[in-house]
Amino acid sequence: MGRILAIDYGKRRTGIAVTDPLQLIANGLTTVDTKTLYDFLADYMQREDVERIVVGLPKQNDGSPSENMCRIEPFVNRLRKLYPTLPIEMYDERFTSVLAHQTMLASGIGRMARRNKALVDKIAACIILEDYLESKRL
Repeated sequence: MGRILAIDYGKRRTGIAVTDPLQLIANGLTTVDTKTLYDFLADYMQREDVERIVVGLPKQNDGSPSENMCRIEPFVNRLRKLYPTLPIEMYDERFTSVLAHQTMLASGIGRMARRNKALVDKIAACIILEDYLESKRL
């Protein structure tokens, strides 16, 4: 079994999370500058067996696409061309940033560290992946 990799795609930064090889546990991996994302993915997938990619699907509260959708669609289309045999799914990412902040508060992370947007993006990617895994277990 290969890992599942989740992406919380952003204009400037992108949060990355992955499962363990048995696809049981989601872990925040890193946050990368979006400009270097394709290079990061190519390097990571050379080193690790990735079975699937899950990309956060940005939606408004009412279910309509958010403003970031105009960046996500070209990104996903390019991923599908670069990795034609790899399943790439989009998964609802509503409220993941809010949940990431709540997680940081609950874990006792200090106020200055909570301002670290890269950490928020990594945690948001992990939440996307956890929610995706849970949806598949049901």
